[in-house]
Amino acid sequence: MYAIVKAGGRQEKVAVGDVLLIDRVNQAPGASINLPALLVVDGAAVTSDAKGLAGVTVTAEILEEIKGEKIHILRYKNKTGYRRRQGFRAKRTRIKVTEISKGE
Repeated sequence: MYAIVKAGGRQEKVAVGDVLLIDRVNQAPGASINLPALLVVDGAAVTSDAKGLAGVTVTAEILEEIKGEKIHILRYKNKTGYRRRQGFRAKRTRIKVTEISKGE
C-alpha cells in the first residue's frame, strides 16, 4: 500500500517506513504530523475521489531538522564591473512515515 501526499509544497509517493526530506515543519523532533493524502493505492484498488480520501490519514514522525544543500547565487553585469555573490541553504525536515490508515 502506498499513497501520494502533499508534503512541503510538493507531492511525494510514500509507503510505511519511508524516510523523506521535506520543507521545514515548525514542530520539534519526535512529534507526529498528519499529511494530506491525494491518492491511495492498495493493491488493485485506487482511491482518488475526495469523499474516499476524507477518511485516509497518513501519519509521520519528525526525525530531525537539517540544512539542505547550498545554492550559489551569482549576479553579473557585463562591462560594468558589477558582481555579487550570495549563498543560501534552505532548512529541511527529515520525517519517517509511520502509518497509512483508511478509516472506513
